[in-house]
Amino acid sequence: MRWLAFLLLLPILVSAPARAEEDGPRLFTQCRGCHSLDPAERGLPGPNLSGVVGRAIGGDAAFDYSPVLRKARDDGLRWDGPRLQSFLADPAAMFPGLWMSMRGIEDAGERKALVQFLAAPASR
Repeated sequence: MRWLAFLLLLPILVSAPARAEEDGPRLFTQCRGCHSLDPAERGLPGPNLSGVVGRAIGGDAAFDYSPVLRKARDDGLRWDGPRLQSFLADPAAMFPGLWMSMRGIEDAGERKALVQFLAAPASR
């Protein structure tokens, strides 16, 4: 019986790592209107997201953040995988008063794939 359960789960287990590679770029297209992954691109409505994983929240010196994100920066908060996934689930709930109009991504697998894509080296 255990083998049957394993065989049924195998396609999910095998396809999980590829999800970020396949779905990450597609999921990021909804972000491109305001954000870029090109470190040289500036002047967009949102901050540049190149190297966002590991960076201080509100840490792009070239961007004017909302007060709630400046406070998070001043409190020493940083973007890591779990924090980004929580943020992407419901940005306004995590940071009330945020100047970003995104509703959030409901699907946990999609949030994870997007965060993995953002964390990948800038070889896109």
